[in-house]
Amino acid sequence: MYGWIWRHLPGPTAAKIAEATVLVLGIVALLMFVVFPWVEPLLPFNQVTTG
Repeated sequence: MYGWIWRHLPGPTAAKIAEATVLVLGIVALLMFVVFPWVEPLLPFNQVTTG
C-alpha cells in the first residue's frame, strides 16, 4: 500500500517526502479531531477509578 502511494505521488523525491508528510499529518489531524472524539463516548473506559 505504501509503495502504491509513493509511486502515485507526483514530483521528485524531495517533493514526494513533503507530500507524504502532509498526508500523514492530515490523517493524524482527522483522527485526533474527528474520529477519536466521535468514538470516545462509545468506548467502555468511562470509569477509570478503582474502588
